[in-house]
Amino acid sequence: MALSASLLLRQSQSLVMTPQLMQSIQLLQMTHIELTQFIAQEVEKNPLLEIVANDSDLGSTSAANDDSFDGPGEPQEPFSEPSAEPEEWYGDRASSLNEQLDTSFENVFQDDVAQQKADAPELVGQWKSMPGANSTEAYDLDDFVASKPSLRDHIGQQLPFTISSPQDRLIADALLDHLDETGYIATDAVPEISSRLGKAERDVERVLHTLQSLDPPGIFARSLSECLSIQLAQKDRLDPAMKAFVSNLEVLAKRDFASLKKLCGVGEEDLLDMLSEIRSLNPRPGAGFETGISETIVPDIIVRPASDGSWLIELNPETLPRVLVNQTYFAQVSKVKVREGEDGDFLSECMQTASWLTRSLDQRAKTIMKVASEIVRQQDAFLMHGVDHLRPLNLRQVADAIKMHESTVSRVTSRKYMLTPRGLFELKYFFSVSIGAVEGGDNHSAEAVRHRIKIMIAQEASNAVLSDDDIVENLKKNGVDLARRTVAKYREAMNIPSSVQRRREKKAMAKVAMA
Repeated sequence: MALSASLLLRQSQSLVMTPQLMQSIQLLQMTHIELTQFIAQEVEKNPLLEIVANDSDLGSTSAANDDSFDGPGEPQEPFSEPSAEPEEWYGDRASSLNEQLDTSFENVFQDDVAQQKADAPELVGQWKSMPGANSTEAYDLDDFVASKPSLRDHIGQQLPFTISSPQDRLIADALLDHLDETGYIATDAVPEISSRLGKAERDVERVLHTLQSLDPPGIFARSLSECLSIQLAQKDRLDPAMKAFVSNLEVLAKRDFASLKKLCGVGEEDLLDMLSEIRSLNPRPGAGFETGISETIVPDIIVRPASDGSWLIELNPETLPRVLVNQTYFAQVSKVKVREGEDGDFLSECMQTASWLTRSLDQRAKTIMKVASEIVRQQDAFLMHGVDHLRPLNLRQVADAIKMHESTVSRVTSRKYMLTPRGLFELKYFFSVSIGAVEGGDNHSAEAVRHRIKIMIAQEASNAVLSDDDIVENLKKNGVDLARRTVAKYREAMNIPSSVQRRREKKAMAKVAMA
């Protein structure tokens, strides 16, 4: 067959991912913090965009900027410092108040009034000493709230009283840099610091031993065993039996108390006392200090019970930035540019971008509302009765119900939260695997089944610990058909030990309680 070049005319339909379409998809999966940052960048670039504050912010802003504002349409006299005499505070109403009180201002709490007059200059001086009092700069009272000290600051305050040598202080600072938020350092920290600073390892070990005596007890440990040993040594409880106990924590983790008794050379009562002593120690000595700023989760959707028995679903206004297009400014600037004969391409592009952004934000809010409404409709039993009634649900069910694609539902439910009467949940929480029921009943949610297993184990007695087979039988009685290996997988995912380990631990705890 001969090869030749030819021209073909073909008509087809295809979906082109334009930059604006890709950005709309990105807007859909943004959290409210990311969305706020994105809008702030757009407002900075686009002169036609404006961010409108909430109604509450508008009221406070107007009141702050307008000295005569006192509610809607009610003027107010400018604020002035109160006079020293109480009669001047009330003006013409002072005489009528005197008659109603059947006395005068001078006869009411005379000593207190005199004391307030005497203390007034000092109080005013204290107020004027506040930052920003003598200037127009605003300040935030949160800046003066005492914060929790960090672990590094707490250790740094103790170093001058413990280490005086400049060389040792250099080693101590290097060890402090290796300290993590739980109070531990890496096992290879000593040789690494010795090599980097050109110091002998015995010098680094000596400084490390000094740092391990600081507060909180157990700090600068390289392992859990060393951390517990430091705390026991400070309590003068690190005898040979306790050393053997701490050195065999892996045996303790297996609840093999018979082997522990042989390794420690003690009886059962002494072993229980040692176990109680270990439980009183802190395995994470640095966890009680400030490690960073904790961010509060703000819900995107709020669900409340309505008066007719249904659910009232609304978007949280705090997570919905209100962006407007300044049409007046656009019209004025367009007229000027036309009159001066300048090119208005930049202004037209800004107008298109601003209009697209407002439409995309409106569509984003509608999509989130559709998905949230369908989730609430599907999980009505959960909102009424709790996690035991959580229905199995997947993305396809919600997507088919609201006539959208699964990927759109997935983006909407990513990192977004719903505040319900049952608590605050991520939207992903309501999607759970379906587990078959016995004799053709309704399927059960995997999350609800995990909750049932957790409740069963929490309510078991020390002399009747449930095995995985027993849990399977109990679930079948309640209409849940689940395999034993699935029960074991769910139990391990919830960090629940096996029945043998739970039986040993419950017996040991019962003996400790009796002692």
